[in-house]
Amino acid sequence: RAEAQGYAAKLEATLAEERRALAAVRDEVSGLTVRDREQALELAHLSQTIADKHALNLIDELARFHALPAPDQERQERVAELRESLGRMGEINLTAIEEHREVSERHELLARQKEDLEKSLAHLREAIGRMNRTSRQRFRETFDLVNERFAQVFPRLCNGGRAELVLTEEAGDLLEAGVEIVAQPPGKRLQSIGLLSGGEKALTAIALVFAIFLIKPSPFCLLDEVDAPLDEANVGRYNDMVREMSKISQFILITHNKRTMEIADTLYGVTMQEPGCSKLVSVKLTERPREASAA
Repeated sequence: RAEAQGYAAKLEATLAEERRALAAVRDEVSGLTVRDREQALELAHLSQTIADKHALNLIDELARFHALPAPDQERQERVAELRESLGRMGEINLTAIEEHREVSERHELLARQKEDLEKSLAHLREAIGRMNRTSRQRFRETFDLVNERFAQVFPRLCNGGRAELVLTEEAGDLLEAGVEIVAQPPGKRLQSIGLLSGGEKALTAIALVFAIFLIKPSPFCLLDEVDAPLDEANVGRYNDMVREMSKISQFILITHNKRTMEIADTLYGVTMQEPGCSKLVSVKLTERPREASAA
């Protein structure tokens, strides 16, 4: 009995060991089964990816590959080089054609806009050049006419002397040139207008204004205290010139000089007969001879 019990214990120990080995084998089989399923899924995914990207059947290509002779060293190096190039290129962009079409349309639109802008810019530059040529021509013509008239009017107002207009940058662009007034009153040397006295400056400015009016008269001309710095002799010549110029323009004179008031057709003044109450007074001097003849 004791021997039988020892033999039974030995068998139980062997059975337990076999069960542990069986459990290990079952675990290994289970792991292999899971791995097999994973590899099957990976193989199916790989086959589908190759079919989508390259329109090829992986099984057929694998069979064809095994039927081919083994590549030599040179081909293996070439394959490795191509694989490296493909790896650097990255994944295939399936939307590249659509993106290329959109970018091409955008490029064509921008190219047309650029062409239109260049044409508009060329036309604008042409128009600017044409306006500059016309402006230079008209400026030169007007400058010469004003200079000629100015040289005629100045001696009449100053009772002699001479004056002229000089371009400061005649060698450059006329549109960028400045105009300097050079005057020589009687008994003085030719000098810039900035070196003249107040009365001489006033006469020079009046001569320039009248010279411009003789070329292109304006309906109205407002002169504010222009005769203030002039002496009696100059006031007389100024009044004669205003009377002559009044045939082509209407002059409005603001003055306190009695001799200037005498040449006016109508006088307007402000008086204060009562403190704090101003009143406008007007006198039409041109009606006086007619009233005197009627009387």
